[in-house]
Amino acid sequence: MDILQIKTETKQYPVYIGSNILDQLTDLLTADNERISHIMVIADKTVFELHGETLKKYLPDALEVSIFNVPPGEEAKSLKVYDDCMTFAIEKGMDRQSCILAFGGGACGDLAGFVAATYMRGIKFLGIPTTILAHDSSVGGKVAVNHKLGKNLIGQFYHPEAVIYDTSFLTSLPAKEVRSGMAEVIKHALISDEEFYRQLLNNLQSFSAIDSNFLINCLKRGITVKAEIVANDEKENGIRAFLNFGHTYGHALENLEGYKGISHGEAVMTGMVYALFLSVKHAGLNFDLEEFITWVKNLGYPLAFPGKYSFEEIYEVMTRDKKAANKIPKFVLLKAIGHPVLQKLSQEDLREAHEFILSIKGE
Repeated sequence: MDILQIKTETKQYPVYIGSNILDQLTDLLTADNERISHIMVIADKTVFELHGETLKKYLPDALEVSIFNVPPGEEAKSLKVYDDCMTFAIEKGMDRQSCILAFGGGACGDLAGFVAATYMRGIKFLGIPTTILAHDSSVGGKVAVNHKLGKNLIGQFYHPEAVIYDTSFLTSLPAKEVRSGMAEVIKHALISDEEFYRQLLNNLQSFSAIDSNFLINCLKRGITVKAEIVANDEKENGIRAFLNFGHTYGHALENLEGYKGISHGEAVMTGMVYALFLSVKHAGLNFDLEEFITWVKNLGYPLAFPGKYSFEEIYEVMTRDKKAANKIPKFVLLKAIGHPVLQKLSQEDLREAHEFILSIKGE
């Protein structure tokens, strides 16, 4: 087991990462200084059906536990589900000494964290991520739900007490979820370190046979990249925006798809191709974009979703992005691998990049 420390201006907490490490959960919940009165588990319904009995074995018998299952994926991050969680917590008599456990992927974690941040103005929560994608979302303290007009527009900065990343849960992930999660790993490499990127490019040829040690190393490196950025910019006043590489265009696709059909990672991968094109054209990036496109297509990433929408539809959603100012979207681009910048671009430049995405064949 490895322990990574997340340090920010307002909070420090550990991320435990390894296989079969849920005994750490028992220790955290029974520590003398916790004084927890009630545990509410907010769980992805599909994850709980697969692993709920395993989780229950590590929940202390002495503590009252209530389980609330939420829809899988982005469907969990709605105001309706948020309200259902709040109603459940109130009806169960949860108080300020209660603790929420987030058990599932990134969407479940975002929801559970936002419930914890706002219930009685804030109670403790612990993250138990069960997907590759959640290696990104479970650390850093950004918790949120979606609105029909945009993703993550309703949220807060609120950190967990700890994250227990038990990689044994990853073995049950379907191929689409593996692909979605690895997109964020690739993002972390592109914004941080060319050697990390080359390691992925040269060693990752299929998601059906990822070496477990290689995967864990990639996840640790991804978490470390995010931790270093968050330590220097907790509330996204500057460099934390770099973590949104590929997300402005990607979030627009997710929104137009109604947060169904396309996974977060698939949308972000398309957004990264979009941002890499802009980086080559407008930020001086020296990069073999065709090599990258061939690689990600061979890994199974679909890049055809933008063909369903006009540029005007996508642009309208991008103007509501959190980085936008005066309805002008800003993009994270790369001057070089590991050297991101935040840049405004003309609407025509963005249209050209959209047309480039549409020109990609063979998905």
